[in-house]
Amino acid sequence: MEKRIQNADVALNASLRRSFEVGLERRDDTVIDHCLRAYAAVDNTSGAEEAFRSAVVAPFVQHVIPTSAEMRAVGGNSDHLSEVFKELENLIQKQCKFLLDISAATNSGLHVFDFLSNSILKEVHSAIQKGKPGAFSPGKPAEFLANYKASLKFLNFLEGYCQSQAAVEKFRSQTAYAEFMKQWNLSVYYTLRFQEVASALDTAITSLGSTPGQGMQAQDEDGSLGLALQPSSVLWDCLQRCWRDDVFIKAVADKFLKLTLQLLSRYSTWLSAGLAARKAGNSEKPAGAEFPAVAASEDLILVSHDLKLLDKKIKGPLLQEVEAALAPSSHEVISTVKQSICQGADLLLEIIPAVTDVLTEVVADKCVEALKQAKVITSTYRMTNKPLPTRHSPYVTSILQPLKAFLEGERIIYFTEEAKTELLGAVVEKITTRYDDQAREIINMARRTETTLQRFRQGAARQRGGGADTSENSISDTDKICAQLFLDVQEYGRRLAALGISAAELPAYVSLWQCVAPGDRQNDIKF
Repeated sequence: MEKRIQNADVALNASLRRSFEVGLERRDDTVIDHCLRAYAAVDNTSGAEEAFRSAVVAPFVQHVIPTSAEMRAVGGNSDHLSEVFKELENLIQKQCKFLLDISAATNSGLHVFDFLSNSILKEVHSAIQKGKPGAFSPGKPAEFLANYKASLKFLNFLEGYCQSQAAVEKFRSQTAYAEFMKQWNLSVYYTLRFQEVASALDTAITSLGSTPGQGMQAQDEDGSLGLALQPSSVLWDCLQRCWRDDVFIKAVADKFLKLTLQLLSRYSTWLSAGLAARKAGNSEKPAGAEFPAVAASEDLILVSHDLKLLDKKIKGPLLQEVEAALAPSSHEVISTVKQSICQGADLLLEIIPAVTDVLTEVVADKCVEALKQAKVITSTYRMTNKPLPTRHSPYVTSILQPLKAFLEGERIIYFTEEAKTELLGAVVEKITTRYDDQAREIINMARRTETTLQRFRQGAARQRGGGADTSENSISDTDKICAQLFLDVQEYGRRLAALGISAAELPAYVSLWQCVAPGDRQNDIKF
């Protein structure tokens, strides 16, 4: 009995399929409606979906997407899908719409059928696998992305036949839909993009060495100075690539956000490590951080400029690109992503004080080199019977020369007036403080030496049976040394004024003045 029932079932389904295919061929709404209801009654919706697939969908799909062997025979092997999907959309509209409308009609009772996924999408998926298997391969990221986006548009086209949001959700929940989406290996695609982007920045950083690289005096679209260092330009390009249409995929937006933050961290770590090694005086520079560890003062200007400009670009144009890429995501999602990127950009701003400190130290050290010549004053007047000095020492004219040259250098255009003023004040403060320390050391040493000599003279006089000779050398060597230093400090003050610095307002200069000035000039700072 069971076998007879099975035979009857097979015969019924075969007869029903023939009738359904005739109805499809003639586009007879009445026949199609009766057949679909019969399929539903015997709980064989898959039979109708498969019959429609083989009778109507397969012929035109296989015409548009021949098998690999057929394509090789005619000399075609392109894996691009954009034009394929466009052609399929036109054919679906012409040859499938009539049945889709029948099954989706209101109150038809035929909503149990899913021809979109189980007939159309399943056949398209199968044809691509057989005819264009390379279309799903992420090995060529650009082609993969183009095909993936074309497939999303195609799915969106199919969803246009759904009569409600519930129908859309049902379509997306089908096995055929899930199997089709599984073909797009987004993890591998992202990994390849990650390698491209991250290696580009690493190459720019490690190849820079101790030279500033390319990009100097490049201009932005608004005519302002652009990024000066090659790694900075590459970083900006990499950040933009993460969110461009030709790289970004919304389905893995979290990964591209992570990559964005990793790029910012890599760049900031590169600079921070080099600056830290430089400040610590390490002889061995961190691998890949040679430039920030040994950069000249002129190059450090470029670093400071780029950090500020990158922060401006990231929090401006880049966030606009990010918002456009994430649309139409919720405001909360977009806000969270933008906030994360801003926090990453803040890492760059946090480096600027360290750059400024190193830059200040470098310029100040060059200036302080001239101060070493001040020690010659002691030997000039110690026990030489030279008269009181009447003009400043030659070394004074050289003290501020490195600072002046720095402020007049070609790269100073990368500094704002505010930054120049800030740096000028910081460098002068360091120079003057060291000048004060050195002047005090010279004077203290002179006084100790003179005290020792006086004791020696007094002891010698007592041995001769007479008192100490106080008539000669009424102007001591220490007085002459102080007088020379006073003349030097006055000239130094005049040269500070030439740079726009009011020496009398500098605590370090006031201390220096009071160290070398005569008693009646202690609080009278005039040049």
